[in-house]
Amino acid sequence: MAKEALGRGLGALLGEIEEAYENEMPISHHDIQEISLLDIKPNPFQPRKTFDSENLAQLAESIKDHGLIQPIIVVKEDDKYILVAGERRWRASKLAKTKTIKAIVVHISKEEMREHALIENIQREELNVVELALAYEELIKVHDLTHEELGKMIHKSRTHITNTLRLLQLNKKVQKALVDGKITMGHSKVMIGLSDKNQVLIMNSIIGQKLSVREVEGIVKNLKNEPKTETVNLKQTKEYDYSGLFEKLSQIGLVVNAKNNKLTINFKSMQDVELLIQALK
Repeated sequence: MAKEALGRGLGALLGEIEEAYENEMPISHHDIQEISLLDIKPNPFQPRKTFDSENLAQLAESIKDHGLIQPIIVVKEDDKYILVAGERRWRASKLAKTKTIKAIVVHISKEEMREHALIENIQREELNVVELALAYEELIKVHDLTHEELGKMIHKSRTHITNTLRLLQLNKKVQKALVDGKITMGHSKVMIGLSDKNQVLIMNSIIGQKLSVREVEGIVKNLKNEPKTETVNLKQTKEYDYSGLFEKLSQIGLVVNAKNNKLTINFKSMQDVELLIQALK
């Protein structure tokens, strides 16, 4: 019963936001206030962590020339205000060096503030893939939803929800490389399930050697096929730890495999050979 009530609440919230954006928020003039930018604090539940500086600068120029067309939404807290929706407009207005900003003051709970921030960014597709995954995870936890239920509410497939959430299994460095565009979604999906160490090593190889997704699939397949445990043979030569050398060579962009006291370097071009020569020097 509790789950159904929460689900209906989220559905209603989605409907309200969609209707507001479709109608460009038809608010009467007496509902709009001019509030000092200095009196507004960002939403602590904002899932979006990065804002494109170039886009903000363009929006700031538009605000200078034409003013702010769509007001932001805030909630009052003591003698200050907290943003509910419209952080880009608020940031751009500060860049434009305006003193005040048009705002609509609403009375909602902190739970609703969190939901508004998540839904606004999801609906407007303003989150990067990792932020989007975190937003999905938050909504699922708050409303105790299945992937399929969330998918229906935000008009996405269950497969999309599941695949996006799997990105949270990636090492933080790999997540950042994905967000920064240094690796692709195809690369990142192949690395899911590997140890943090192997993820970082493969990420360095992708960046250093510009490996394709197919090439990375081959490397990952070899890693997964390596036996995890072997029968102890007293006559067998002692196994050495190549991890330090493996990491050094991988950092300069070389594809390296180590097995049974053998270190194999896969050269893709003469440039790789020269990289090794320089490293040895």
